[in-house]
Amino acid sequence: MSNVLIIIPARGGSKGIPRKNLRNLAGKPLIKYSIDTALNSKYRPDVVVSSDDDEILSITKKSGAIPFKRDKDNATDKSTLDPVIYEVYTAMKDKSKKNYDIVVTMQPTSPLLKTSTLDRAIEKILTSQTIDTIISAIDDTHLTWKKVDGKYLPNYEKRLNRQYLTPIYKETGGFLITKSKFISPNNRIGKSVDLFLLESSEAIDIDTYEDWNICEFYLKRKKILFVVSGYPEIGLGHVYNTLIVANDILNHDLKFLVDNKSQLAYDIVNSKNYPVYIQKYDNIIDDILELSPDVIINDCLDTDSTYIKSLKQHNISVINFEDLGSGAEYADLVINAIYPEKMILPNHYYGPDYVLLRDEFILSAKHKVTESVTNVLVAFGGVDPNNYTYKVIKSIYDYCIDKEITIHVVTGFGYDKYESLKPFDRVKIHKNVKNISDYMVMANIAFISAGRTVFEIASIGTPSIVLAQNERELKHFFASESNGFLNLGLGTQVSNQDILSHFKILVESTSTRQYMQNLMHKHDLIGGRKRVNLLINQFLEKL
Repeated sequence: MSNVLIIIPARGGSKGIPRKNLRNLAGKPLIKYSIDTALNSKYRPDVVVSSDDDEILSITKKSGAIPFKRDKDNATDKSTLDPVIYEVYTAMKDKSKKNYDIVVTMQPTSPLLKTSTLDRAIEKILTSQTIDTIISAIDDTHLTWKKVDGKYLPNYEKRLNRQYLTPIYKETGGFLITKSKFISPNNRIGKSVDLFLLESSEAIDIDTYEDWNICEFYLKRKKILFVVSGYPEIGLGHVYNTLIVANDILNHDLKFLVDNKSQLAYDIVNSKNYPVYIQKYDNIIDDILELSPDVIINDCLDTDSTYIKSLKQHNISVINFEDLGSGAEYADLVINAIYPEKMILPNHYYGPDYVLLRDEFILSAKHKVTESVTNVLVAFGGVDPNNYTYKVIKSIYDYCIDKEITIHVVTGFGYDKYESLKPFDRVKIHKNVKNISDYMVMANIAFISAGRTVFEIASIGTPSIVLAQNERELKHFFASESNGFLNLGLGTQVSNQDILSHFKILVESTSTRQYMQNLMHKHDLIGGRKRVNLLINQFLEKL
């Protein structure tokens, strides 16, 4: 094993941010970040903090590094680092009786530097016969200028886009690694220098309060993984729900994971430019651990206790949506707008107060009930596995033609049964629309399934007839008469005649439609998204 000496110079005085090295950054003193990064190196270096400040030296000792009281001549505002590093190097060589192969200077003002990055740079210089010094740097290529004889002159020949300019690199305080033979009172750099380019997040040097705030942002940032399902049999409601949640989380690192049946979900998330992965292992836990999240947000039908307990055993925090499974009891936070709770549990929030509406519904106009019915909307979600679209059109088509009512059909991303609609040539079909709220506002009556669409249409106030796609949707308690819906139950068991007769009732009764709308508007659905966002942010702040 090579002998590595890491020296962290840390004066007690700082003019930009007073007592900077001792101030708490996201929960611990700034100086401790560089100490921990150095001590965790696989090269088992001797880590020394050189300082004129007794408090810094005390923290150094408690953190496991070696405190070194700096000579007063090397502790002024005008002192450069070369003599500081030389002073520590010669003293440590005598004390440890080691011949150090390399000496590393690390600035405490670079708290985001990762140990893995430091180790890769150390490995590079130790295995190279030609590199004398490695300095951390960042690509800083821009259109720059200089001042010569009182005039501003460009540092470029042509004004080009950044990627076509001659690259310019800026040193960071992350590290300067040099072979020990180049250490002297006035120098630390050999003849052959290599730059080690850092990711932008690791390259921040804290000089100002703005830098401090940016570092604190990165240090508090959590890795959040959405685990979501979406395929024809269950629809795409889970996918769109998690996309709304993701849209409101701005301060954290977000990724998505879909199970191996959910190629449709993968395609939708990918189209929104979020990083998304599809399950590749037999046990999805293995996929999750490979992505190493801090927090899992599940929206994938019911979870079981084994799954949630396994996540918790790996110190992963868990938030679940619409979870009726045994795993809900062990999640840290459960938000359930659709289903009634089986029991009262702490950190469980359910009911329409916690519904997530997309921006278009929050900003949309409201439907106005009129005496005449001229437009009907048929919208059974992204997939419509039972093709209720066809069933409803077949039931009401002739009546609508006779009454001069236009049928508007809005189909989703996964609908593939257009061939069945060809006989109804006077129906207007709208594919993959981005503004379904406009069609809801325009329609006098709507036919929908019992998923999240019931909340969307209730926020607009359009009287609606509901056909549940499956047994699970029958449990969606909001799609009820008390909330303004005419719920016909499981659509596969409803006859065409029943569909037509209930439709006629609404067409012919303005007062019934008005009453339905009044019941819909008794809930503050638009405020649900703010409530959910607050719950999640409060939870994340406690981690």
